[in-house]
Formats: sequence, structure tokens, C-alpha cells
Amino acid sequence: MPDAFTTTASLDYDQTMWDQGIYFSLRPELHFDSFADVKSTTASPDQGAALTFTIVTDMAAATASINESVDVDAVALADTQVTVTLAEKGNAVNSTWRVRATAFVGLEPVIANAVGFNAGMSLDLIARTELEAGTNVRYGSAQGAAGTPTARNQVDPADLIRAHDVRLVVADLKAANVPPFNGYYAGVIHPHVTVDLREETGSASWRDPHTYSQPAEIWAGEVGEFEGVRWMSSSRASLWADAGSSTTLTDVYGTIVFGHQAVAKAYSSYDGRGPLPITIIGPVVDKLKRFKPVGWHWFGGYKRFREAAIRRIESSSSMGVNV
Repeated sequence: MPDAFTTTASLDYDQTMWDQGIYFSLRPELHFDSFADVKSTTASPDQGAALTFTIVTDMAAATASINESVDVDAVALADTQVTVTLAEKGNAVNSTWRVRATAFVGLEPVIANAVGFNAGMSLDLIARTELEAGTNVRYGSAQGAAGTPTARNQVDPADLIRAHDVRLVVADLKAANVPPFNGYYAGVIHPHVTVDLREETGSASWRDPHTYSQPAEIWAGEVGEFEGVRWMSSSRASLWADAGSSTTLTDVYGTIVFGHQAVAKAYSSYDGRGPLPITIIGPVVDKLKRFKPVGWHWFGGYKRFREAAIRRIESSSSMGVNV
């Protein structure tokens, strides 16, 4: 008589095995918050929910000769103001005792990782939203081509970003006396648009970061230098799906190029807060002490500081989804 085998079909003792590694969603790099180089703090929310920056306007150049016996006419100084509205931002996870007791890995580091990334991503998105609302816009097209778009809803698949477009916005920044970052302006560009720009050739073709004299100073996510701009490729760069020409439903990408003092950041230092969100371990207040909240909290805001320091190129991409 042949041997009988005890298998999973005869006994129900087999259990699912779990890989004890933790794998999070694919995450973008964060860029926009790091370029808010004008910062200020309030000591307490009692001081108000807004912080005003004052910018003194330069006096007009005095080029005319003056009379040696006649006093000069005094001129009045002028200023402009930028107000950053502070608001509370935060998010939280509330885990139960049962899920912590039955999880195949410790949940605390998993929750801490997810909460921490959510805090950084949220602030970066707020800063990006402020930057992408700048009013200085150019549109991609073949150099010298007729029919250059004048609005986002006119962009079609042929309106790719060109070296010429980058030269124009760099010239705009220089003409507006916008100071660069150590000799270069900063640019945040979507990976789909990077492909088109990197295929430009000639004497001003793309230069990779390793060709710099000080490679240790490469910015996070930087992919190269082109036409006086150091570029960071980010999937979080502006993208408006189907926002282009109504006949092609072209995806429109926003490439932002900027210099110093593009964005101001204000925050409160009250009660341990600061320029970055803090992690909050909430109180366990349920009757059986089962619910454990963990979250992040921040009290602050962003505002475009100098409109002239921000330039945006709206274009299509050869990798875009167009109909």
C-alpha cells in the first residue's frame, strides 16, 4: 500500500508568511521648500496670524548736476510690503491596540516614517503652489516659430521647451537684477520635460553635475547645468493634465526658474514649533487606552516675495499624454 502524505489539503495548519521588510510608496524628492530663502519667525500666535515684510524701493539715480549755491530737493523714500499669512497645518494617524498587537512588524517606525514624509511633502506642495502662481510666464515653441502660445490653453504638442526659451527667462531674471545662487539660477523641471531640454545640442548643450569644479555642492536631485541654470528634475514639478489646446488636450508642464528671494517663509516658534513641522505623540484618552495618535503640526506660511525673481515656462513634452 503506498504511503499517504499529509498536505495542506488535509490539514488547515498552514498560514500566510509575511516578508518583514517594509516597503513604502515610491516617493518624489522635495525641492520647493528648500529655496524659500527669506524667513522670519513670530514668537507667539498672540502676535497675530500674519507677518509683513517691508521692501524699500530704490531711489531714482541722480544724474543731473546741482548748483553750488542752491540746496537740493529732498526725495521721499517709498516701500512695498509682502504679507505672509500663517495657518495651522497638520495630519495624524490613530492606531488601535489590536492592530499594534497583531502586526507582524512593529508599527511605530512605520507610522513615524509615513507621518514624517507626509509633513515634508505637504510643506513642499504649499511652497510649490505659491511659486507656480507667479505672473511672469513664457510659453514653449520652436524658436522663431509663428503661432507662439500666449496662454496655457493654446499650448499644443509641438510647443516643446527649447534652449531659446531658457535663454529668454535667464535674460529676464538678469534684466530684473535678480541675484543668482552662487552664479546660477535654480530650475525645477518635470522629468518628461527634461528629456526635451537635454536633447538640445551645440556649444550650449547640457552639462552634467560632475563637470562642476565643486561636485560636493551639487543640490539634491540636480541633473545638470544648462544656460546658466542648475536644474533639479522632480515628478512634483507643475503639470496640468489636458490643459492645453482644446483640439489636442495637451498636457501642459510648468518649468520654474528663479533666483534669490523668490519665496518668503514665515513660521511661529511658539511652544517648540519652528521652520519645520514637529511630531506630536497625542494623548491616549480612550477609556481602555487602546488608541494611540501620532501626527505632525506646523504653524506658518509661504508667499511670493519678489515676483520678478520667478519665471515660468509652460510647454508640452514629447512624453506628454495628448489626444
